[in-house]
Amino acid sequence: MSDASLQQLRQVHQSMKTELAAVIVGQDQVIDQILLAILTRGHCLLVGVPGLAKTLMISSLARTLDLQFSRIQFTPDLMPSDITGTDLLQIDPVTNARSFRFAPGPLFANVVLADEINRTPPKTQAALLEAMVERQVTCGGVRHELPNPFFVLATQNPIEQEGTYPLPEAQLDRFMFQVQVGYPSAQEEREILRRTTGGEVREPQRVVSAAELLEAQKTVRSIQIADSMYDYILALTRGTRVKSDSVLPFLRDLVTWGAGPRASQYLVLGAKAHAALHGREHVAVEDVRAVVHPVLRHRIVTSFAAAAEGITSDILIDRMLKEIDPAAGIGAGLPGIPAARS
Repeated sequence: MSDASLQQLRQVHQSMKTELAAVIVGQDQVIDQILLAILTRGHCLLVGVPGLAKTLMISSLARTLDLQFSRIQFTPDLMPSDITGTDLLQIDPVTNARSFRFAPGPLFANVVLADEINRTPPKTQAALLEAMVERQVTCGGVRHELPNPFFVLATQNPIEQEGTYPLPEAQLDRFMFQVQVGYPSAQEEREILRRTTGGEVREPQRVVSAAELLEAQKTVRSIQIADSMYDYILALTRGTRVKSDSVLPFLRDLVTWGAGPRASQYLVLGAKAHAALHGREHVAVEDVRAVVHPVLRHRIVTSFAAAAEGITSDILIDRMLKEIDPAAGIGAGLPGIPAARS
């Protein structure tokens, strides 16, 4: 990998951030995590209360890319065929011959905004599973390839539960990151008022082509990672699995289910992207730690005891980062996990 490739990757990243800054005030960490997912071909779930510009953030990001954008507003009456497409009966006006023609749905775009994804029933939510993992849609026994690149960026409101359908763990696992969108600071909110209640609002410009984005994704994959970093990542993910001998002792009564192998893969890819954006050709400990919260927070299912004490998955991840020594190396049982502590 050449220095020019790293420089080009950082230029792509900076161009998108500059354009987004013209529309979105603050939310730097949220934007960085979304861009990390984009650079690693990952899907992203944004969780936050209404009015925090989650939808605007995603639509503005799509405008910075020279890609096809599609927005799906998820509602209780949405059917699977409404998003994937369906076979239509077509009659030739001359011969009267009948045939089926596939009419693509809004999933056939490069960037798909799944707005309020938890407002549609599981049947329709499940229609996204094949698309998110295999990047294809099967209709009438025929596979239809989705465009490349392909991203699903979804939003969800965490406080309104009436009339919603929580995403099952299997579907949550398809999202590389779950990004928590918080309130802006007082200074940021003042700037939001200035921008949105005055004159014309500037629209972001297209600054990155599909070819540039695909090349950036290749650069991310070429970042080197040492065996010790693999060990550290395995320690983080396997340490959450309460049904195995690898679990960290303090998690036994606080977690009912832990992270699977897909979490380990996303930690590697996210760390590679973070390293590349900081000009490093190899993954360091700080790169793994930078992405561990958005990768693991929706893959750790806390127990009733943890919920009763107000212990969230983010709190558990913070303690894991303190408990696990990245320099411990390969020890007895599980790589990277130190001896059990009381």
